[in-house]
Amino acid sequence: MAIWVVVGTHWGDEGKGKVVDYLGASSDVFVRAQGGSNAGHTVVVGGEKYIFHLIPSGILHTGTINILGDGMVIDPRSFHEETEMIRLKGRGGFLRDLYVSGRAHLVMPYHRVLDRLQEEFRGSACIGTTGRGIGPAYEDKVSRWGIRVADLMNEAVFPEKLRLVLDYKNRLLTSLFGQDPFSFKAILDECLQYREVLAPFVRETSAMICDLVKRGKKVLVEGAQGTMLDLDHGTYPFVTSSHPVSSGALLGAGLGPVGVSEVIGICKAYTTRVGAGPFPTELGGEPGTLLRERGGEYGATTGRPRRCGWLDGVVLNYAIRVNGISSLVITKLDVLGGLRTVKVCTAYRIGQELLNIFPSDVSLLSAYEPVYTEFSGWEEDLSSVRRFSDLPVNARRYVEFIEEYSGIPVGIVSVGPEREATIIRRQPAW
Repeated sequence: MAIWVVVGTHWGDEGKGKVVDYLGASSDVFVRAQGGSNAGHTVVVGGEKYIFHLIPSGILHTGTINILGDGMVIDPRSFHEETEMIRLKGRGGFLRDLYVSGRAHLVMPYHRVLDRLQEEFRGSACIGTTGRGIGPAYEDKVSRWGIRVADLMNEAVFPEKLRLVLDYKNRLLTSLFGQDPFSFKAILDECLQYREVLAPFVRETSAMICDLVKRGKKVLVEGAQGTMLDLDHGTYPFVTSSHPVSSGALLGAGLGPVGVSEVIGICKAYTTRVGAGPFPTELGGEPGTLLRERGGEYGATTGRPRRCGWLDGVVLNYAIRVNGISSLVITKLDVLGGLRTVKVCTAYRIGQELLNIFPSDVSLLSAYEPVYTEFSGWEEDLSSVRRFSDLPVNARRYVEFIEEYSGIPVGIVSVGPEREATIIRRQPAW
């Protein structure tokens, strides 16, 4: 089987968009498997920046098929904005082979409102969501209130489903939150407009992907967010509402436990996260600010500043185990240039006890002290380096330590946002 799965090893924002775009040169099919417009994948091609929230990051490669899979939740408004952005940049031809699963669920206008109200209700215990309605959309999916893309395409079914769901949602809005009810006609009219936008793209994508795999096409399944935001395996409750891990990628693409050629883990050279929740290696004050400004660590979706810290190797090894990662990509190595020292957390200490397994009870993390292995830094600018042997010796040692500590080969090193700013040590194998 010729399938690659790309996953983030930490809390998202590891640079998956750039890596997927780079790997696109040898891929035929790109599939987004989960999440929605809460994702922000940044791709820089020819000096021009593209930020994709829904559409797979491989869309900018000629002749590829790009699919929004069964496991996604799709905001029709965001989909329309994104396809229009691609057209306005003169790349509308890339949309000819873009397809949307009829099984994907819709993010409705009331989901965005409920997202905000639920966060306000939590107060100081808020999760720090993007406010895009993703959680409430997945909540409706699980509780069987969800409306799918296929429902929107059905002129008889959609109004009936919408009316029933709105009766329920309006009771919540008025009785629990004291808000004005939604207008059935206003939402119906808005959604019918977006039906025309979505209709040309809707297909039975699971069958399409399985057929492409059987025909020997090279399929890259792209996850949004990262392992530590997984609903089961992340730092619950400070997680997303879907499964960004490799098994979730197959589920969301509509694939069974087929042979995956590679699970490629994307690991930033330092660690970041957006929103609330535990972060053992977080750096406060000037060191954290320095990493944020040098790395441009602001959310591609919300613009929120990311929390920054040293690379958490305990989390990395946990992600390797949970995902079955077979090779690593280290991104943003260039950002660490000019620092006197750089560090990797290799264990947590509590009292006299050393822990190297990430705990299920994340409330304990506030009592843990990271144990660091420290390295001398480097002064050189890495952005023009294209061979691993040309990296400064201390930068090479840093990457080699990550490889040794994790037990997983580092096949690719990214030293800048451009597609070309990439060092290949080992190509992933089909």
